[in-house]
Amino acid sequence: MNLFLSKAALDFFIAFGVVIGGSLLAAVGSVLVSWPPASTMLDTAMRLKIWAIVAAIGGTIDPVRVIEYNVLEGHLSPAVQQILFIVFAFFGAHMGTELVRWICREAV
Repeated sequence: MNLFLSKAALDFFIAFGVVIGGSLLAAVGSVLVSWPPASTMLDTAMRLKIWAIVAAIGGTIDPVRVIEYNVLEGHLSPAVQQILFIVFAFFGAHMGTELVRWICREAV
C-alpha cells in the first residue's frame, strides 16, 4: 500500500508541476513577445492539462495495455491501480489549472 501511495503522489505532483511550470514559462515568454501574460497562462494551463496527465502516467500506451491485459485475465486489482494512478494525475493537472486560474483571476 505504501508503494501505491508513493506512486500516486508522484503522479499527482508531476502533473501539477507540468501545468504550473509550463504556464509560468509561457507567461515569461509572453512578456518577451509583448502578449498579455495572464491570458497566455490560462490558455496554456488548459492546453497542457491532458499532456500533464500523459507525462505523469508514463507518456506511453503501456498503462492502458496493463488495464486491458489485467481485466481480460480477471485480475482487477492491477487494473484498478492503473486507473487510480490516472485519476491522481488528473487531479494534479486539475489542481494546477485551478491554481493558475486563481493566480490570474484579477488580471483577465
